[in-house]
Amino acid sequence: MVQEFDKVGVVGLGTMGAGIAEVFARAGFNVVGVEIDQAALDRGRGHVDKSLSRAVSKGKLTEEERSAIESRLTFSTSREDLSDADFVIEAVPERMEIKRDLFSDLDRICPPGTILATNTSSLSVTEIAALTDRPEKVVGLHFFNPAPVMKLAEVITTVSTSPETVDVVTEVAKRIGKTPITIGDRGGFVANALLVPYINDGIRLYERGIATREEIDESVKKAAGLPMGPLTLADLVGLDICLAVMDVLWEEFRDPRYSASPLLRRMVTAGRLGRKTGQGFYGGRDEAPEPPRTSRLAKIVREEETLDLGEMLIAPQIDDAMRMIGDGYASAKDVDTAMRFGCGYPKGPTELLEERGAESVITTLVAMGEYSLTSVLVPAPLLMDMLPDAEEDSSHGGGGGCACHG
Repeated sequence: MVQEFDKVGVVGLGTMGAGIAEVFARAGFNVVGVEIDQAALDRGRGHVDKSLSRAVSKGKLTEEERSAIESRLTFSTSREDLSDADFVIEAVPERMEIKRDLFSDLDRICPPGTILATNTSSLSVTEIAALTDRPEKVVGLHFFNPAPVMKLAEVITTVSTSPETVDVVTEVAKRIGKTPITIGDRGGFVANALLVPYINDGIRLYERGIATREEIDESVKKAAGLPMGPLTLADLVGLDICLAVMDVLWEEFRDPRYSASPLLRRMVTAGRLGRKTGQGFYGGRDEAPEPPRTSRLAKIVREEETLDLGEMLIAPQIDDAMRMIGDGYASAKDVDTAMRFGCGYPKGPTELLEERGAESVITTLVAMGEYSLTSVLVPAPLLMDMLPDAEEDSSHGGGGGCACHG
């Protein structure tokens, strides 16, 4: 069935949408990119041109390959040009009223057999599917930025999505060079539900005067080998995006774990959104490092043996992952795949747990709880189950690795 796919529509050609269009054209599909007006269309075309030029300059594409990709790309300001598309994916702004209008329109324009996909990173795919007369053919296909580079694709199903649709979209994701994980419709899905609360944790530590922004970012790079720390990442992703995801998680779960940091909310209100506005947690390359923190809590963290700054960021994320696995929402493999291929982690959460052992992670969480430094009141049941019992501890010397791969 995948081989029968020919024409793909991409609606919304911002940075993400243009990247998605490029990815499909690279894989041999004929692509129609649609934008709301000519100015937006020209910007989208410019995004694609810039990306392809960069690939050629780096020797990743030849001029002939570039020409072939461009020959498979057409651009339009009319959704009606999608009337014969086999598959349509949208990457319009994350506002339900915009998606409501779009999917109602696509449902009218496209043939009954056309699969409709949303690239939403936080909104309910089920609600989007309910806007159409073909909910069985609506699915989430969540890419990560930059789409031509990042390998993960989250395939999100609803209670109405047909198995055939899931199979086709999963195979399409593989054909365009992505590593897909197939999951249900739940707030944040896998990657954002693990990544954004971790960013929020970093903001909370900063807000409470535990450490400087540089100390927070460097500590987690050292602890887990991450390419950047949570505050740098927040600036890159966009503080408004981080807040939107936190609010979606809060609306779904009503758990203190997903309460956005007041500082995050205030910065968004002030228009300090990160790199897109030139001001976030960092203001520019020439900005001087912050002076050391001198608060009581900062002193406690520096002196308390069970409170390592990097581990204070890693342990709650591991706990989140173990809850997700324990709930049956995602497998250990899916969790690790999501964080490695979608978020640039060198090791996924269960691999980080394997390195540390359950006892070490629990010790960090408990110590943080004693000083009200985490909203995790009790470690995840699956994490607690990994602790050795007293007899095993006395016989084998403790430790407690990761049994989640079973």
